[in-house]
Order: sequence, then structure tokens, then C-alpha cells
Amino acid sequence: MQQKSLRQTIKEIVYDHLKTNNGIAMGQCLSAVGWVGGTLPELYEEDGMIELSMADVAGGGFAVGSALAGKRPIYIIRYQGFNWFNAPIIINYAAKSKEIWGIPCPIFVRSIAMEGGIGPVAGSSHHSIYYRMPGIKIFSPMTPNEYSTVYKEFMAKEEVFYISEHRKSFDNQENFENIINEKADFTIFAISITRFSAIKAHEALSKLGYVINLIHLWRLKPLILNEEELTSLKNSKYGGLVLDDDYVDGIAKAIAYELMCNTKNNVSVLGLKNKTAGFDKKVDNLPPSSEEIKKEILRIINLNKG
Repeated sequence: MQQKSLRQTIKEIVYDHLKTNNGIAMGQCLSAVGWVGGTLPELYEEDGMIELSMADVAGGGFAVGSALAGKRPIYIIRYQGFNWFNAPIIINYAAKSKEIWGIPCPIFVRSIAMEGGIGPVAGSSHHSIYYRMPGIKIFSPMTPNEYSTVYKEFMAKEEVFYISEHRKSFDNQENFENIINEKADFTIFAISITRFSAIKAHEALSKLGYVINLIHLWRLKPLILNEEELTSLKNSKYGGLVLDDDYVDGIAKAIAYELMCNTKNNVSVLGLKNKTAGFDKKVDNLPPSSEEIKKEILRIINLNKG
């Protein structure tokens, strides 16, 4: 029996949210070419699918208002870079409303990343924008089971949920499992689309004779790691590496610091390069490839051997 793709899973969740749970979905250009990468059902305003204007800053305000009215909106941000315009009222009102006034403002923020020739504003993941603010939960589901779990938790809670998605994961049908060895040479902690490259890097390093742990991080705030996952890093001979599709001066370094404090082992970070992406391939800024991950791990191992 063929498994559902992540795309199909999201589409069904949105449909049920509107037609069964009396919720709404809102965002820009929802019914435009492809219905947001095929993740939306072909529903319209009378069904609860609300097209917003192209005024980026205003969209977050509409989502907050509808949440206060009890509609539990799914707010869709087509490119994560647009969070620089959308985030202010979400993190400064919705995320604080319950704590300050005792009034919950639950919003399911679908924030979608992609890279490749889309320029300096739209591309890549930007979950670090939200990370330092109280009152918000951050997830980066890349599998059908992870996404379904997050949505069920959202419907049972009263907080703002920020869902860091990636378009390249939408075809995925697999549900990933951690790879943990009792005694390993190195441990990878991968976030977002880097999880797919990390799997390939793991395979390549294993062929070279290295024993590598691979931990899939998708519950980012609060960061949830069990004792087995922490022990796997603690026992890793040459430390670990946090991978991200965001700039490393943010959530990646924060998680690396927390891991080091809990395990007393060295943890490095690898993510977007510290440069602005352009529209041409020569000036793009892409997440770490499997080859780049492999080379960085080999560099760290060889450095520690010396």
C-alpha cells in the first residue's frame, strides 16, 4: 500500500480544518498556480479559504484578529523570508496575549521555505526570527507523521505554532527514524531540508568506515531530546554537528550550545553561508549539500584526531 506524501497529508489536514473543525486558512495567492505547491484543497472564501491582499505586514494582523475571534486560523506564508514583514504582530501580540491578558490567540503558521534563484528576500528558512520570543512553539516537520502530530497538538493547545516547512519535502512519503549507535565516531543533528542531505552524508561516511549517529530534529522550541539521543552525543568520539537551512547565528548555535551544556561534548554548526542570495546560480545561497556535510564532518574528525 502506497504511503501518503507530506503534500497529501497537509492538504487533507487543511481540508478537515476548514470543513470539519470550522477553522479558516488565510494567506496571499492561495488559489494561484499550484495551490501552494498542491498543499491546499480547492476551496474558496465561503469554505473558509481567505485570500489576503499583497500588503505583507497586514496579513499577520488579520491572522491575529481571527485567532482572537476563536477561528484558529492556519496562516500561510508562501516564502519564509516574508516573515520579516509578517512576524511583528504575531510574536508581539499573539504569542504574548495569553501570558499578559489571559486571552489565548492560537495560530498555526505555515511558513514555507525554498531556495534556488529566488533572490535576496524570499529564500531559505527563517525560523530563528521567532526562536528567541516567549509564547511560541516551533516545529520543522518533514514527514507525514510529524506533520499530523503537530496539527493534533495545535488543536489541543492554545499557543502560537510556527511550522517551518520546506517545499522540497512535499513529495516525501517516508517517516524517518534516528540512527543511534552505542559508541559512534560522530553525531549529526539535522533540521529542515538538511535532514535529506544528512541521510546521504551518513551513507557516504558509513562507506568510509565511520560510525555516525543521525538525529532528526523537528521539535525545535521547546527543544525535545530524550536520554538516548543525548547519550549518543555524549559517547561520540569526535563530537557533533547541528545542520540547518537557516543562518547559523540563531537557532543552530542555540541548540549547539544546549547540546554542549548537556553532554560536555563539542558541537559545531553548519547552515547557510553568511551572504545574501541572488537570482543567479553563481550568487545563490543554498543549504548544506550532502558533500559539504561529509567534508565538514571529515574536517572536524581529522582536526580532533590531531
